[in-house]
Amino acid sequence: MKATAFLSLALATFANAASPDDWRGRTIYQVITDRFARSDGSTTYTCNSEDRAYCGGTWQGLIQHLDYIQGLGITAVWISPVTQNIQGNTGDGYAYHGYWQQDLYALNSNFGTGDDLKALSSALHQRSMYLMVDIVVNNMAWPGSADTVDFSSFTPFNSSSYFHSYCAITTDDYSSHDSNVEKCWLGDNVVALADLNSEDSYVQNTFNSWISNLVSTYGIDGLRLDAGKHVPNSFWASFTNAAGVYTVSEYYDGSAEFACSNQGSTSGILNYPLYFDIAPAFSSTSGSIVNLVNQVNAVKATCPDSTLIAPFLENQDVPRFPSLTSDTSLLKNAVSFALLADGPPVVYAGQEQRYAGADDPYNREAIWLSGYSQSSEMYTFIAGILQLRNHAVYANATSYLSFKANPVYWDNSVVAVRKGFEGNQIIGVFNNQGSGGSSYTLNLRGDATGFSAGEQIVETISCKTYTTDQQTGLDVQMGAGMPLILYPLAQLTGTGICGH
Repeated sequence: MKATAFLSLALATFANAASPDDWRGRTIYQVITDRFARSDGSTTYTCNSEDRAYCGGTWQGLIQHLDYIQGLGITAVWISPVTQNIQGNTGDGYAYHGYWQQDLYALNSNFGTGDDLKALSSALHQRSMYLMVDIVVNNMAWPGSADTVDFSSFTPFNSSSYFHSYCAITTDDYSSHDSNVEKCWLGDNVVALADLNSEDSYVQNTFNSWISNLVSTYGIDGLRLDAGKHVPNSFWASFTNAAGVYTVSEYYDGSAEFACSNQGSTSGILNYPLYFDIAPAFSSTSGSIVNLVNQVNAVKATCPDSTLIAPFLENQDVPRFPSLTSDTSLLKNAVSFALLADGPPVVYAGQEQRYAGADDPYNREAIWLSGYSQSSEMYTFIAGILQLRNHAVYANATSYLSFKANPVYWDNSVVAVRKGFEGNQIIGVFNNQGSGGSSYTLNLRGDATGFSAGEQIVETISCKTYTTDQQTGLDVQMGAGMPLILYPLAQLTGTGICGH
């Protein structure tokens, strides 16, 4: 299936704001704007992540490389916060990431002009792709300690009366989900993050008016909400309503019970609970598949709608997966598991080039140094998985997207997950046996897969075709620790997948 066939389905949505329903079938590509592409097109400009400095990435640079992004099978782009940040160097580096906001009403000129941002939005929409913008509302940033903050330097919150009094969040506050998490300050003595009083009506109304204007002015289709758990749900509910678009919030917590309790005030959340079990399950041959299965089921049972929660394997706040293991099979299992989970999956820029930076700032590498290769092993692997996912959405969005991913088989090293109703189901068989995994036959029961008797099934990574037996069971060949991605042959005609 050509990419335009899937993307054309979205053309009508640009006349109105993109709704949460419109986002279920999307795949999101997260970029740190400063690190993705320079306006001059350079692929050699030096950028040392550890310097924590601006490297020159811009919105115009992004526009120049949309073919690269779209070729991966991506249908939405998430960019860094766009507002003006702290100027100059601090002891913690520059504000290249966009999270040290100081002026709500000015754009970060390092990334470009207002016309450049509009041009990016327009260029994405011409491709039937969505624009997601990262948003900071929890705090304003000051280059110094909390006791030196000059509140008059902030726009529009230019008085201490708009902020909570200083207190530091403790480890115990996080463990107990104490209200101090919402009222105390983030940051440190080098860059203080002054905590806005989100309960204040002026603060709430100002943000509501601002986000409504930002969305309409720049044609924004979705928002990623930074530091979600540090802001009251009542604020997020009003803010999301004012924005009028899909909002996905960052609740950095491994508890499905806690994270899922916050969905409803926003459209969705980043699926940190699942991440905290995907990474350990596949980064080692001794990882726990059982814990992963339990978490999939916990999120599905606890969240109001797991099909709006965004799964991911990497982002700017966690170590890149290849920094945890060099095993290619383990990597491909982890990547494909996240891409085929419920909700719109997120690919973090550089993931497709097997970047291996560990913690911040090393996981914030310049993408241009890869040369934007579209033939690298992980680029083509991710593109193949997303081609199949996009086809399943295109073939029957309701039957694929509304079916909540269901683990149908697991043992100590293998889990098979079904996503989709009969006729349009993808069965992913994932394992953590590693590249040295043995070859053997695994039987999948027909009542678990939903396949019919005598049905031909294609494993879309190897392009091998299997046929179910008369009891609808399916014997598949495991080997070298590779994942298997199974889909009905009858549904592949005209897609180009495996030559069909």
